Amino acid sequence: MKICHALTGLYLAILSSNAAATESFKVCADPMNPPYSTKNQDGFENKIAALFAQKLGQKLEYTWFPQRIGFVRNTLTAPVDEKAVDSTQFKCDVIMGVPEGFDMVMTTQPYYRSTYVLLIAKGRGFDDITDPMQLANLPLARQETLKIAMFDRSPGTAWLQKVGLLDQGIPYQSMSGDESSNVAMQMDRDLKAQKIDMAILWGPVAGHILNQAPKGSYTLLPMPSSPGMKFDYSMAMGVRRGDKDRQAVLNRLITDHAQTITTLIKSYQIPLLPIPVQTQEHDD
Repeated sequence: MKICHALTGLYLAILSSNAAATESFKVCADPMNPPYSTKNQDGFENKIAALFAQKLGQKLEYTWFPQRIGFVRNTLTAPVDEKAVDSTQFKCDVIMGVPEGFDMVMTTQPYYRSTYVLLIAKGRGFDDITDPMQLANLPLARQETLKIAMFDRSPGTAWLQKVGLLDQGIPYQSMSGDESSNVAMQMDRDLKAQKIDMAILWGPVAGHILNQAPKGSYTLLPMPSSPGMKFDYSMAMGVRRGDKDRQAVLNRLITDHAQTITTLIKSYQIPLLPIPVQTQEHDD
């Protein structure tokens, strides 16, 4: 009987494995959002998705939609058949990058942690800046020449207000609505055109700009978090609420391939910080 049960278990495992191999790894992504994702699939999230699909023996498929308000509703939770009353088939199953604990989805364990940075173009008169707080202590005449990009609802804008430099900020929208560009691409163009000399940017965005310029074109200074002023965040993957099986599979892949993932992200010149020891569950 024991042999029979063992053979039955093996047979069911093979069936399960074959079923997984015929499924698709369905990703929700923005088609024009470097360095995260592009339709050419050359973003770091694209590369991680390809790795996971390969490890699962699945075909990689994308549902493309601009990363803006309504992204989750139009991708992860959008049924394939919009007329179905109680559909179990959705356009895609995984968002490759969301903040840990993002309340619109169920998140995996984090797979990288980055921080906002002060990115300064060299040769613009600010090569002596080695600490962001130096900007707040510059003589008034030098402060008045500052051209710092700031974004709506970002900690960078809050920091400029706190240190008295809000008037030197040049406002940008985090979501432009331009389907042919994104924030990283816009910042890259405007820094090169000298419309701005520096920006307080999320680490991956800064990494993209560094990748588009000759080595040594910019100084990158991490923005240190302090009580009431948080700049560093852990990033995870998102699945639909209640999709615990998929969450568990992704968690295992993240754990098993952590070093490969870290090496890949670093190749995009993204500043990384250690991921804190987990203090919360990701199953609600």
